[in-house]
Amino acid sequence: MTTMTDASVREFKMPDVGEGLTEAEILKWYVQPGDTVTDGQVVCEVETAKAAVELPIPYDGVVSELRFPEGTTVDVGTAIIAVRVAGGAPAPVPAQAEAAAPAAPVAPEAPAAAASASAPASASAEEAKPAARQPVLVGYGVSTSATKRRPRKGPEVTVPAPAQPELNGHAPAADSPRPLAKPPVRKLAKDLGVDLTAVTPSGPDGIITREDVHAAATPAAVTAPAPVAATPAAPAPVASYDGVRETRIPVKGVRKATAAAMVGSAFTAPHVTEFVTVDVTRTMKLVEELKQDKEMQGRRVNPLLLIAKALLVAIKRNPDINASWDEANQEIVVKHYVNLGIAAATPRGLIVPNIKDAQDKTLPQLADALGELVATAREGKTSPSAMQGGTVTITNVGVFGVDTGTPILNPGESAILAIGAIKLQPWVHKGKVKPRQVTTLALSFDHRLVDGELGSKVLADVAAILEQPKRLITWA
Repeated sequence: MTTMTDASVREFKMPDVGEGLTEAEILKWYVQPGDTVTDGQVVCEVETAKAAVELPIPYDGVVSELRFPEGTTVDVGTAIIAVRVAGGAPAPVPAQAEAAAPAAPVAPEAPAAAASASAPASASAEEAKPAARQPVLVGYGVSTSATKRRPRKGPEVTVPAPAQPELNGHAPAADSPRPLAKPPVRKLAKDLGVDLTAVTPSGPDGIITREDVHAAATPAAVTAPAPVAATPAAPAPVASYDGVRETRIPVKGVRKATAAAMVGSAFTAPHVTEFVTVDVTRTMKLVEELKQDKEMQGRRVNPLLLIAKALLVAIKRNPDINASWDEANQEIVVKHYVNLGIAAATPRGLIVPNIKDAQDKTLPQLADALGELVATAREGKTSPSAMQGGTVTITNVGVFGVDTGTPILNPGESAILAIGAIKLQPWVHKGKVKPRQVTTLALSFDHRLVDGELGSKVLADVAAILEQPKRLITWA
């Protein structure tokens, strides 16, 4: 076994790849111990509660150790890979110190060839040195077992006594009336309307966890399922159900975040859903005509494109629908821009990326944006920023053959439009019953800021445009 001095090894820590995210799951390693890596090379793919992200390594060198296997969920700030850098780099220090000041003077080392020949001597010299300063992530303390696999549940790290976890940069006081919770947990509580002073903490040292907040937000009549002990992080799929009566699938990453968001939305915003069935035969004819148009060649042209444009025109005619509820200030915030969300089903769960400033896009530009959004989502490459800041959303349940539904609002948004399946149905047209292309639209909205009249006008406008698509010109 080759002995290496710590001075030649750099540790790459799990970064915060989103806003305030505290952990990520390692999906796939692209390198193995012994592989040579260069600055900027992607070494692994991780999944947060928002998206899958590829991580580049910031060093040149040789991989000496992968600290965690695929399928492990790791806290932000935990070292996940060790790289032996060429020429013996200085001992690892916090990132801020590396960027701000040169390393402290150390005794000159022998050339690499001599160092490898005198590894025992180097090891003895290393033992004589005082313990190097270890990087500390605020709120976690120093980990004493960096190479130990993190358990699925339980304490995040081992904190040496008598140190206590820091919250917002301040050590908790035993007699402090302020509840102990990390910033992401406080934000979650605010979003769900939960009073932290009324929450029973279950974390170490009386810290309120995300699970505590969710439990407080759930009505008492709903009993939370018991935690599953010793469940593998990624169970192998069951090929045959012979003799198998149950299969347990861990809820994590995007699915876990979606579940929490939907529960929070359902029990925070008073939902109202209205429906309308509409003859979209003319819209379907226009779709076929646009496919032959030179301006639209090579672009994604489908009914969703015209429905999205119809919703944007309806919002322009009824701008108050495009708003959000500010709970802290008890205000309605009307948005003068439309970040149009498109719900997309992916292998990792439902995500809702949005098209920024969709109101300013021409039909060809909107087609390009929709095509890019769908392609990126299918590849699992949607970035966290692409899923933030949405104002209204469209969900197309019709692709599954479903006629309609009552969609739940994306948190922070005022309305969501569901599109049902478009089918040939008997319809009264010009006084006669004829087969026509018909669909049902459903609009859910937050009744705190959208009353029945406003919601009805928006839905009626969308339906009118789809029935007579020339209104895209006359109303725009």
